[in-house]
Amino acid sequence: MPKPGAAHQKLSALVGDWAGAETLHPSPWDPDGGPAAARVANRWTADGFAVVQDYEQIRNGQVTFRGHGVFWYDPNRSEYVMHWWDSMGGTAGEFRGRLEGNRLVLASPMPQGGHSRTSWVLTGPDAHDFLMEVSPDGENWQPAMEGKYKKHVSRPPRRAAAKKAKRGPIRRVAASAPAARTKAKKGAKPAKKGSAARKMSAARGRRRAARRK
Repeated sequence: MPKPGAAHQKLSALVGDWAGAETLHPSPWDPDGGPAAARVANRWTADGFAVVQDYEQIRNGQVTFRGHGVFWYDPNRSEYVMHWWDSMGGTAGEFRGRLEGNRLVLASPMPQGGHSRTSWVLTGPDAHDFLMEVSPDGENWQPAMEGKYKKHVSRPPRRAAAKKAKRGPIRRVAASAPAARTKAKKGAKPAKKGSAARKMSAARGRRRAARRK
């Protein structure tokens, strides 16, 4: 079976859970623009031949936009490709381009006319910058959205909680009410089994002997 190559491994810089702040510039998608936040989850799929992205944009505390993308490498054209679907309900988009140093640049014509270009600046293992631009002719570009994302790393459990999990839950056995109220006297001997029955039998024998006299 074929194995992913060096070109595929370069997509590993995108893999992980990310979050960060965004700035939306006035554009055909958002005439007013404004601040936003984003959550991005990227994971390997197809045994390392592609990266799947799930994206959420949050504004005023509400998720207002969702997207789903698939990144892969086309060896026939020596290009990186992203297929994209989002909650705006349009047809799937196909973005193509190359990795220029630490900058992945992918572009696509827009259905309504003009061009769209997205780029990821891979600034380090735990951060990257994102830029979306639009152009009427493919030469003059203006920003539509900018984002700065940091990798989200889940914190390990606290030490006390880890020790408790290792020991397992503490089991408490509740004492019965009579046993809880009764205290054994120090030095008291336990009653012998059957002693009460022997005393009753002896008393009956004495009564029978008294009647015979």
